[in-house]
Amino acid sequence: MSDPMRPPVSHHRPQPTSPRSDPSRPRASLRTAVVWDVLKDALDRRVKAAGRESLDVLDTGGGSGNFAVPVARLGHRVTVVDPSPNALFALERRAAEAGVADRVQGVQGDAHGLFDVVERGGYDAVLCHGVLEYVDDPAEGLRNAVGALRPGGVLSLLAAGLGGAVLARALAGHFTEARHALGDPDGRWGEGDPVPRRFTADQLTDLVEGAGLRVGGVHGVRVFADLVPGVLVDTEPGALDALLKLEAAAAELAAFHSVATQLHVLGETRESTET
Repeated sequence: MSDPMRPPVSHHRPQPTSPRSDPSRPRASLRTAVVWDVLKDALDRRVKAAGRESLDVLDTGGGSGNFAVPVARLGHRVTVVDPSPNALFALERRAAEAGVADRVQGVQGDAHGLFDVVERGGYDAVLCHGVLEYVDDPAEGLRNAVGALRPGGVLSLLAAGLGGAVLARALAGHFTEARHALGDPDGRWGEGDPVPRRFTADQLTDLVEGAGLRVGGVHGVRVFADLVPGVLVDTEPGALDALLKLEAAAAELAAFHSVATQLHVLGETRESTET
């Protein structure tokens, strides 16, 4: 149960619009639309507050640029830190194809050694997507991500949700695995689970607040998308758009956070929320 003393955390409502990150990949948009809408809104607000059209954005674990390239298309400068040389090579190619190679830089590294490769306090926004599941110490990894922020900066945190995995295993008929995930400290359903760690919304917001940020919003991601048969989305007229709107409408409701495949938390530095 959420802490009744915690202030509301859904101040930034994702609008039920068509995905803007990569309209040529409609199925992929189901996985990114909610996060992209929240992130773009946060970047737009930061542009106005900073009085600059171009921001410095850090994408930790950004891989091949699923978010970095669309952010660069908005005119921002993006540094991607990732441990995989292959992912960074794919990032370079994707950025070149999108015409934003001059605004995207790839650097090999990881969350725990972040300041070996990037500047502390040098970024207006930091993306930490799909990182905390894999680092040895999530709290330390997140503190490093927050340490890269300038005053007034924003953090976009995306991580695997416990409830979504439990629901998926149960619906697949793996009831013992679903029950195991519920009681496992890391939210894993067994030795064959490819995800090392999952989180609840409260765990993620506690991590964000523990790193010194205020929680500006919590959203459930892929609440329905992973449960709906793909053939329905692909063949039923209007189904994709309707499902995108449903995802956006449910994303900010706390009742659906507990069954989302992923959870997105927007963190804000103190300066950005105080007047």
